[in-house]
Amino acid sequence: MNSDISDIEIISAVVQGDKERYGELVNRHKDFVFTIAYRILNDREDAEEAAQEAFIKAYQALSSFKKEALFSTWLYRIVFNTAISYKKKRKDTHPIEIVKHEVYKSDYNGALEMEDKRKYIQEAIKRLVPLDAAVITLFYLKEMSLEDVSVTTGLSTTNVKVRLHRARKRLAVEMKNILRGEELTL
Repeated sequence: MNSDISDIEIISAVVQGDKERYGELVNRHKDFVFTIAYRILNDREDAEEAAQEAFIKAYQALSSFKKEALFSTWLYRIVFNTAISYKKKRKDTHPIEIVKHEVYKSDYNGALEMEDKRKYIQEAIKRLVPLDAAVITLFYLKEMSLEDVSVTTGLSTTNVKVRLHRARKRLAVEMKNILRGEELTL
């Protein structure tokens, strides 16, 4: 796979009949596609199925892709919608899981403190409704722009801002509840 070739060039080749090139797009985006599906579904097997279905949907709709937009944003919107559909079918109430990040601090106490913070934040995010957790994840952990979060979730940019604001408040409340519970067990 040549990483110098843009997604748009690969899409053009696929649409013109070189169907095998679609695998290059899959390889470029499979990790993040799976991550989005997993965070919504909180189940590895379901996330793999949703990711696969999203790639199939994207392939089938590739000719309708407008090349002014980023392919990744368009694809992630498909993944997001597919995973939400899976979740609705299951009527699942499992929370969204946030992937743990590595700690690269040399200070052991600092590393433990960071790990505790991550644990509490992860627990608080699990308690949010899936859309709030997804918006927080996309904006803060994946560092997507408000516009990209808007496209991915189907919410207007204004609604993303409002949802982020409210989700942060809910997250703070959940953090206080978790920490209050920790104090009681000490």
